Amino acid sequence: MTRVAVVLSGCGVFDGSEIHEAVLTLLYLDQAGVEVRCFAPDKPQLHVVNHFTKEVVPGETRNVLVESARIARGEIRPLPELKMEAFDAVIFPGGFGAAKNLCTFAVDEANCDIDPDIARVIRDAVQKGKVVGTICISPVLAARALRDDPTRHPRLTIGTDAATAGALRAMGAENVAASVNEIVVDEQNRLVSTPAYMLGPRISNVAAGIEKLVNKVLEMAAQPA
Repeated sequence: MTRVAVVLSGCGVFDGSEIHEAVLTLLYLDQAGVEVRCFAPDKPQLHVVNHFTKEVVPGETRNVLVESARIARGEIRPLPELKMEAFDAVIFPGGFGAAKNLCTFAVDEANCDIDPDIARVIRDAVQKGKVVGTICISPVLAARALRDDPTRHPRLTIGTDAATAGALRAMGAENVAASVNEIVVDEQNRLVSTPAYMLGPRISNVAAGIEKLVNKVLEMAAQPA
């Protein structure tokens, strides 16, 4: 049976995983009958955002793994336990948590740092010929993880945002403009990406792109690298 890891970054669009994107990813994987395991880093979030007021809550702290467990219904493991030799693919839903808790792109843009385990997972996946799916803002994770490998030059999409596309180029990646219901496939590096809520605006629009991404990730995972 195909095994897919899903890496979460908290719970909620403004400081964690985008919940619609995460749940749609899990839904389409489940409908395909594959084995899914969720992972998240066990560390504090960058900050906590009140999703009603959209403002940072001073002095409040939350743990990325604990918050991600809300989406995974408790079935989740710490990120260091994710070993790509045990999986055929890995998918990263978006949300600001990907750019705040899995790397520092939200603060540092092209000069961002990346969580060491996120970098390890993506590099291992690419080196082993596994498939990496990235949604919304999470293509910046692949760009950053592969930045120092001059042989890679990943092709990705975050949609059409010029500033983010420029940051991807600064990290050695190529942004391919795409609409919300489209995917971009990098056959060489076995990467699949879709803009999702980088473009939106409706969950039905986002769902179309994520369904295509999941289907393509599973199609590629079934093919030898």
